[in-house]
Amino acid sequence: MDQPTESDSFSASTKRRSRSRVWRFVVGALVAAAVITLVVRATVVDFFYIGSTSMESTLNPGDGLLVDRLAYKDAEIQRGDVVVFDGRGSFLPYQRPNAIDSFARSLRLTGNDSIYVKRIIGVGGDTINCCGSDGRLSVNGFPVDEPYVFTGDNPSDMNFTVHVPQGRLWVMGDHRSVSEDSRSLLGAPGGGMIDLDRVLGRVTEVIWPRNSNRTLEPASDLAEVPSLK
Repeated sequence: MDQPTESDSFSASTKRRSRSRVWRFVVGALVAAAVITLVVRATVVDFFYIGSTSMESTLNPGDGLLVDRLAYKDAEIQRGDVVVFDGRGSFLPYQRPNAIDSFARSLRLTGNDSIYVKRIIGVGGDTINCCGSDGRLSVNGFPVDEPYVFTGDNPSDMNFTVHVPQGRLWVMGDHRSVSEDSRSLLGAPGGGMIDLDRVLGRVTEVIWPRNSNRTLEPASDLAEVPSLK
């Protein structure tokens, strides 16, 4: 039986080192891609799935949303925008995030059970009333049409008048009869109004499923309501 030569051993060793280098490169590339993806999702653009019916029919369960994290870098948040936000400290009043937890969640290293999607109805300084004698919701005394409200729903089944403090937002779901939103927390600390710095970004498009691709248009009636002086 032929014995392996020194040349054969050298060749086998070279192949093992070559395979090892390839695997190290592949693993390194995958790790780098994962890190880049996390950073992009945390700072530029993000992706979320809808898991509830609170925003029907604008957004439906199973829809995949593209969220612009830079939407408000150089622009103010507008009434009518659909936003994704972290509900801790407002929707979840007794869960104040710490710096490490916030960073981890921004990179999707922990669960997203505190992340919500709603429509902005009022910004700092606004007074919101529902419902008027005409059955409509009004902002700063101006009744607004809300074509995005789920067919058959009232603007709200509970009456309320609220004043939104500066730096806070009043948000509601489009499927008003099932949405747990700012109305649900009127008696809780913070009154269900979220801090501006808890907004993660604005929903710009539905990109999944593919046959439902669409761009979310701004709610012009809300955006055009004059602010109170």
